[in-house]
Amino acid sequence: MAERTVTVASAHGLHARPASLFAQAAAKASVPVTVAKGDKEVNAASILSVISLGVSQGDEVVLKSEDDAVVDELAALLETDHDA
Repeated sequence: MAERTVTVASAHGLHARPASLFAQAAAKASVPVTVAKGDKEVNAASILSVISLGVSQGDEVVLKSEDDAVVDELAALLETDHDA
């Protein structure tokens, strides 16, 4: 299992637009992906679940998947400021 801790770069965290981009990318992955903040872990392909985490800029989240490439791709999305 691939696991990576990522710091969220978007100025307003994972609100509607960045969460949508992230969830869509996770849904296209060939394997299940989860994202966690603290002790709450959710399906990364569910925009409502991702938004429910309440992730702000600078927060750390943990991505988990069976595929290293998927984790790397999603980490890159989170490390990009989509509000700039």
